[in-house]
Amino acid sequence: MQPARTERLDGPPGSLGLYGRAGLGAIPGASLLPFVGGRGSTLPDVELRLEGVEVDRERLAEYNEVCGFTLRETLPATYPHILAFPLQMKLMASGEFPFPLLGLVHLDNSIIRHRAIGAGERLDLAVRAEDLRPHPKGKAFTLVAEASVGDELVWEERGTILRRGGSNPEAERNPRPDPVPDGAQLTTQWKLGDDLGRRYAGVSGDRNPIHMHALSAKAFGFPRAIAHGMWSQARCLAQLESRTPDAVRTDASFGKPLFLPAKVGLALDEREGGEIGFALRDARGRAKDGEPSPPTEHLLGVIRPPAPNATR
Repeated sequence: MQPARTERLDGPPGSLGLYGRAGLGAIPGASLLPFVGGRGSTLPDVELRLEGVEVDRERLAEYNEVCGFTLRETLPATYPHILAFPLQMKLMASGEFPFPLLGLVHLDNSIIRHRAIGAGERLDLAVRAEDLRPHPKGKAFTLVAEASVGDELVWEERGTILRRGGSNPEAERNPRPDPVPDGAQLTTQWKLGDDLGRRYAGVSGDRNPIHMHALSAKAFGFPRAIAHGMWSQARCLAQLESRTPDAVRTDASFGKPLFLPAKVGLALDEREGGEIGFALRDARGRAKDGEPSPPTEHLLGVIRPPAPNATR
């Protein structure tokens, strides 16, 4: 169902100002301010649109370097998320939104790229939130982003976002991708520096304090900074870039926080029909009572051809 109204933007919102507004939302009583999120009781029935978006080639090159993609004349499957992210921020930081922005948890992310998207194509972006529902750990909703060229839908993304609080033990969770066997060998390994969150923030605009520095992460109860989930999904897809078709669906379920610095590896599971399961796991190895323990899993995902004319 399409939202009741559409708001067209003249340009991408600035993320720094939106994070400043989000920081106000963490202060008790600040939700009474009309421009701070957390005042509404339902999701805003609005779609934000930004039309004619051009890709900044320099920023694209920097994104590819941070995430491991090859610089090509087409966009990585995760790159339109970077373009839509400021609209998502504006939507969730608005006074209509039912939850403060800081403290929301990204549980999973699904992307369908319907065809290769040229880096020189102008994109029309649309963002909305839908399906507010109970979750075993609180409330969840779906954040939708779409990119079109003219009347052609070329890319879409759906992410599940959690607001912790309350218990709904009978509520359903989203299904996760099929597991990759625990014994699957790590096909490649990466050492991640403690500056990864800042590097990704520089190319993505996602400056959530939990990713930026150990000190800011500790303010939110984490011992160290955490890698962005969307970096993790992008890095896995970059490793599989040569095996990813132009039309592709990729699903990712985010697992244990990936604290920085870290050493991680990618495990793969080849399946029928061109499907590849993948898991981002701790590569340091752990033992319990002298026996190897199951690997710590930070992301579980899959790539596969989308169903014909598929939208999720």
